Amino acid sequence: MERKYQSFEAEKERFTEIKDVIKQRLTKLVKRVKRIRTDVLDLRKEFFEDVTVNLTEMDDAIETQASLKQQAEFLSERERHHDQQDQAFRQLSRLYEQPFFGRIDFKETGEEEIEPIYIGTASLLKKNEEDFYIYDWRAPIASMYYDYPPGKAAYHAIDETIEGEITLKRQYVVKHGELKAMFDTGLTIGDGLLQQVLGETADTTMKNIVATIQQEQNKIIRHEKKQDLIVQGVAGSGKTSAALQRIAYLLYRYRGELTAEQMLLFSPNPLFHTYVSSVLPELGEDQVEQVTFYNYLEQQLGRRFVIETPFDQLEALLTDSASDVRQENMRYKASLDFKRKVDCYLSDLKKRGLAFRNIRFRDHVIVSKQELTRHFYRMDPNEPVHVRLMQLRDVILASLKDEQKQLMDADWLEDELELLDLDDYQAAYEQIEREQDTMDWFNHAEREQQILKLRLINKLFKPLRQKIKRLQFVDTKRTYVRLFDQEDLHDEAFNKVRHETQKQLSESFLTYEDATPFLYFEKVCLGFDEHGAIRHVILDEAQDYSLFQLAYLKKIYPNSQMTLLGDVHQTLYLHGLSEDHVLRSLENADVLTLNKSYRATEQLVNFSKGLAKEDAYKILPFVRQGEKPAIYEVDSKYMMFHKIVEELNRFRSLAYEQLAIITKTKQEAQTVTEWLHNHEVDAHLVTSETHEFEPGIKVLPVYLAKGIEFDAVIVYDTSSLHYHTELDQYLLYTACTRAMHALTLVSHQKVAPWLNNVDPSTYQHHKIMEIHAPKKDQD
Repeated sequence: MERKYQSFEAEKERFTEIKDVIKQRLTKLVKRVKRIRTDVLDLRKEFFEDVTVNLTEMDDAIETQASLKQQAEFLSERERHHDQQDQAFRQLSRLYEQPFFGRIDFKETGEEEIEPIYIGTASLLKKNEEDFYIYDWRAPIASMYYDYPPGKAAYHAIDETIEGEITLKRQYVVKHGELKAMFDTGLTIGDGLLQQVLGETADTTMKNIVATIQQEQNKIIRHEKKQDLIVQGVAGSGKTSAALQRIAYLLYRYRGELTAEQMLLFSPNPLFHTYVSSVLPELGEDQVEQVTFYNYLEQQLGRRFVIETPFDQLEALLTDSASDVRQENMRYKASLDFKRKVDCYLSDLKKRGLAFRNIRFRDHVIVSKQELTRHFYRMDPNEPVHVRLMQLRDVILASLKDEQKQLMDADWLEDELELLDLDDYQAAYEQIEREQDTMDWFNHAEREQQILKLRLINKLFKPLRQKIKRLQFVDTKRTYVRLFDQEDLHDEAFNKVRHETQKQLSESFLTYEDATPFLYFEKVCLGFDEHGAIRHVILDEAQDYSLFQLAYLKKIYPNSQMTLLGDVHQTLYLHGLSEDHVLRSLENADVLTLNKSYRATEQLVNFSKGLAKEDAYKILPFVRQGEKPAIYEVDSKYMMFHKIVEELNRFRSLAYEQLAIITKTKQEAQTVTEWLHNHEVDAHLVTSETHEFEPGIKVLPVYLAKGIEFDAVIVYDTSSLHYHTELDQYLLYTACTRAMHALTLVSHQKVAPWLNNVDPSTYQHHKIMEIHAPKKDQD
């Protein structure tokens, strides 16, 4: 069969035709959006003008309420329609810039015609609303573009599998709204296009590269089984990009059943929020909620405790300021062994040990903690603790009502009536009006005083009632501290850390590793507020979560499917080195592996995989050429700084835009930034509080560089004195894998031991014993 669109000129003609169709629809849509916006503004302005408000008669009041409801519903419907049209406008605008990026010609088995299927970031229907100009990349038929070379192919429709043959597979290069090139391709998707995309400089935001999704990434994106999904992906393999595209795919696939509000992304740091924030809108989907696990802990506990950040925990490790007891605490509190101990203690609380607070109103104890303890432990011991606490709460609230009645005759009550406002007096007046048919008018003043006193008591007791409803009469901190009172002859780790834990809790301080166990204890004790609305949870950098933290998330999001993304080679926390890894811990989870690194050049990948600890031979580079990494051993620190400046200048001469100096610790990042500023080099310090990248050179500790890429990277002081522990090897690998095009390691004298184990043919090694520097630096 003769195909209409074979030549580049014919494809350009089609490209232009589709852009014209989009332009016409955009013009119509702009007029429609303006009209709806005007309607909405007019409705808001005239909202009460179309309704006669009459509250004096019951029938009129009911009619007024119905009219208001009708007007509100009409306004709400118009606002929803406006939002939908506005979203359609944004989607079409994006499609106008790049209508399509790929094409397959598919001949279904049993059919004679070959259908050309153009693929883009959104669907575009023809006027008959049955045929397509463009298919959304998430549509079932588009999956063949990612999964098959030319030849036999199939895709899964809603209730059947469609088989056939791909007779053509083509990709397009689109820049600034113009079709620049096209090429036909085989199994490996987008070698040419991917070369071009990855060969460009980084722009500090994650690129929407649905045109270059690889077959193994497509399995992640379209994974629809009910099980949890674990993705083990090496640095630069596109696991985070695939996960975000997976979110977009699921929202498209289950539209009407799944919304962005039902998905939650736990990201590694605030900077990462901004880094990935443009991806979902570019794919035509609403942004899902993002939160760091630390932010979540702070929302839950921050009012009562000072909570150490994960970065401060790391700093304690990396600066050797963490004692042996502290390191034991980091390992032990992250483990399932400790979770089992907490669970046993929670079970024991059914019989003894729960601590209560006195319930006071002003200086008067209404219910003592001793009474609460007696009442609680007289309840059915087979009932869970949180169920009995709910029953106890109801008893306390009932006793509170009795206390309020007794206070009606208190002398101070009348003196404090001035605390009431005008609304209270108006409410009392209206209540008397309603009661006037059954009340002797001589008692109006007395009745008004009684109503006002009752309103005042209710107002004064309201904060106390709220605390009781939130079960704040349970002293969870003191109860938890009791867990550490007694030694455990069978648990040496517990005995090591118990006194330090009690001390920190008494000061209302929680180390990062203590925060999750305490929160878990409190939630189980008081009753989990399960987040049933969340249907899907995504954990990025999952290898940095502890097994205890993962168990907590599974408990609080019981109805959620989880997607865990991580790389065991980039483990940065002590617990990751001493227990079965999180990435292997979910039962019955599907596990998908990404071994090919697309971020860096072949030279950079071959070098950095020599630093990886586990299965380094499995890390495969994408074939993109560049310069070999360079290692510089220098004789002094000032020489090291000057070499850094030389390399920065060299990188800029090569037109690299996004440059980073990666240090081991926060203090080193501050030192390097200050030195560069003193030598008139403009550099920006990145901290855990940084939410957006500033243009220019970035200086940041390695743990804040996780998941982010730069054109060129300088790793600061990779000496054996500086990088020497097991954890340091993971840090060094992580730092080196941030570079896309160029990598330099600068070392103060002898390099870290693992660098000596790297294949020497993969890098350039220079020893510099003398360098000319300004006298002020030598001094």
